[in-house]
Amino acid sequence: MSYIKRRQFLQFAGSALATAGFSQLDIIRQSEQYGKVLGQSTPRKLALLVGINEYTNGIPTLGGCEQDVLLQHELLMHRFGFKATDILTLTSKQATRQGILQAFNEHLIKQAKPGDVVVFHFSGHGSQVQDKDRDTPDGVNGTLVPVDSSLPENGGVVQDIMGHTLFTLMYALQTDNVTMVLDSCHSGGAKRGRFRVRSRLGGSGFLPSPAEFEEQRKWLALTGLSQQEFINKRRQNVAKGTVITAVKRDQFAMDGQFSGFDAGVFTYALTQYLWQKTANESLGTTFSNVNQSARKIAWEQRGGLDKEPEIESNLKPNQNSSIYFSAVQTIPAEAVITDVSGAKIDLWLGGIEAQSLDGFNEKAILNIVDAKGEAGGQVQIESRTGLNAKAKLLSAARSKPKKGTLLQESIRTIPKNLTLKIGLDETLLDSAAITQARAALQGIGRIKPVTGQQETHYVLGSMTKEKFQQLQRRVANLPAVGSVGLFSPTLDGIVATSFGNAGETVNAAVTRLQPQLKSLLAGRIVSYILGNTSTSKVNVGAKMIVADSKKILGHVFTARGINKNTGASQPNTPVKLSDLGIPKLPVGMKVAFQIQNNENVPLYVNILSIDSSGKMDVIFPLDWSASVGDALIQPGKQVLIPESGGNNSILQVSEPLGFSLALIIASTAPLRDSLRVLQTLAASRGITGKRSFIPAVTGDEFLNLTNSLIDDLDRSFRGPSSGNTPLPNNVRGIDVKKLATMSISFEVV
Repeated sequence: MSYIKRRQFLQFAGSALATAGFSQLDIIRQSEQYGKVLGQSTPRKLALLVGINEYTNGIPTLGGCEQDVLLQHELLMHRFGFKATDILTLTSKQATRQGILQAFNEHLIKQAKPGDVVVFHFSGHGSQVQDKDRDTPDGVNGTLVPVDSSLPENGGVVQDIMGHTLFTLMYALQTDNVTMVLDSCHSGGAKRGRFRVRSRLGGSGFLPSPAEFEEQRKWLALTGLSQQEFINKRRQNVAKGTVITAVKRDQFAMDGQFSGFDAGVFTYALTQYLWQKTANESLGTTFSNVNQSARKIAWEQRGGLDKEPEIESNLKPNQNSSIYFSAVQTIPAEAVITDVSGAKIDLWLGGIEAQSLDGFNEKAILNIVDAKGEAGGQVQIESRTGLNAKAKLLSAARSKPKKGTLLQESIRTIPKNLTLKIGLDETLLDSAAITQARAALQGIGRIKPVTGQQETHYVLGSMTKEKFQQLQRRVANLPAVGSVGLFSPTLDGIVATSFGNAGETVNAAVTRLQPQLKSLLAGRIVSYILGNTSTSKVNVGAKMIVADSKKILGHVFTARGINKNTGASQPNTPVKLSDLGIPKLPVGMKVAFQIQNNENVPLYVNILSIDSSGKMDVIFPLDWSASVGDALIQPGKQVLIPESGGNNSILQVSEPLGFSLALIIASTAPLRDSLRVLQTLAASRGITGKRSFIPAVTGDEFLNLTNSLIDDLDRSFRGPSSGNTPLPNNVRGIDVKKLATMSISFEVV
């Protein structure tokens, strides 16, 4: 098929981006023709899911691979119609080399018949071994590392499963509807900053075991392939179906740290996106959107953007080209009921965006939805551990919900004690400095120091000579060796403007950083915890454009808001026209925003820009007189911000360099408290009565604005006419029917 580019499958992560040469809009236009075949049923759907955390024999352990198996298991069952009895999982001790090969044979090869669907997922370490046939110039072949493999000190024989062997296993399947998902990599090391990398040391000095070649010979004999045909076919393409890899060959597949659990960044992006799909679509469309979603999560984890999934397909003419070769349920969902016992209900929250999970703790409310997406009752979360939640039934339209019932967000809850987690890393600070830093950070409200493998938003450390040398090729304007500041959790980036002078003490650095830490906390709350583009039912859209040419830089809209008013099927993720999803904007570029209110009521709108240092600028509203009517956008109207002509109407991209967010907040309820705070900020800058942006909002100012905004939203939730379930005073409720918070990411260069 023309949108899939056939290239040699030289390594698991060695193929080119399948959708290269197509913008996302091109792919979306193609999706309708492929959607027509998605309703075709298949006799059986089989899956083998492998995840290994607890490695031995000197191989570093991982944290999120078994969680990946759970993510895929629940997704395949509740979104793609796989039966629990047809999904086999192997985790840690079960996932030996022989165990994986035997399970592939017994569960997949022996059972799958023509037309069946087969899914194989592997999360764990990848590596490389010597390839005697030299399919690639470097003479190595990618491998999967089973739990009983080893890490010889000076190289030697390892019990890995070669890519060549996986080719023979795929080829032996009687069905063409085969998908392999490989969340591992072949480069890197045991750790990148505070993140575990899914790669064991390998290379030409590591050799496949004799049993590996015997396994290949066995399958060649059974399938009738000669050795030369085997070589020729694997150099041309994958055996059949589709192989999806988490990253390119020279990139790092990592465990992501989320709200109470670890998981593979790519697997989480893949499964969460598929939970949210609102329509059947082609593989090309799905892959393009998952690519952007994975990169977005990596960026939000401060792990950089050098993580790009890849795909290779060998499809027959007219073959169903959807993900997993299966139709997905077309009702998007945040959660599914996994068990019911009286009024007590167990939930799986696999459809919630990673950055929003802290809004789904105790007291959050979800709607029970039917096959048409209509609400028919509610459940309320009582506790959450990772993606598992305990809930109680609040109401049901006709009968109590059953296992497998889908749920959508109604009310997320925002605790008043949300914290910013600051990691203390032994590679950047000695033990005495860590002790001092912990004590100093604990003295700042809502800033929490953490050590070990815990969720971390930033890392406090000293710019060592070694770290300076590592970063100088990828980070411009590095601070001096010996200065103290904030790093990304992967330690492959820094927070702009956070470093002081060389020789500064840790205590002095923490005191200096207090305003910036509060800004970063406020930015996390308002942009991530409140972000609800996928779930909001407020019908609003926003475009970021080049002011002079009107070229679109980013476009976001609320899919459920559009569906609510029109019933039309829309893609559920923002359409971004940059190839990488995040446009690069040079300093000095003039930009503007177009906001479209598709509601039948006015919307109160704020537009905020948050730069890489955590500093915020208020872009809209612009009127700081006694009246706050300028914050309103009337029903059915589109507004250009800033408007053309007039004073103070130029919005230019400015330093610091790095990644920034434009945040669009639209509410059906008045934002009175936050507007009063904005007027106070305007007065402090001498712009009362003028039409002007409010620049450089930081520290307590930013945090106070965030708190006032959430208080406004909570007040509308608790209003006498809302009909909502009461919440305790220490928890604030945010209603999807009244708020849309959308973001457009960009990089300042």
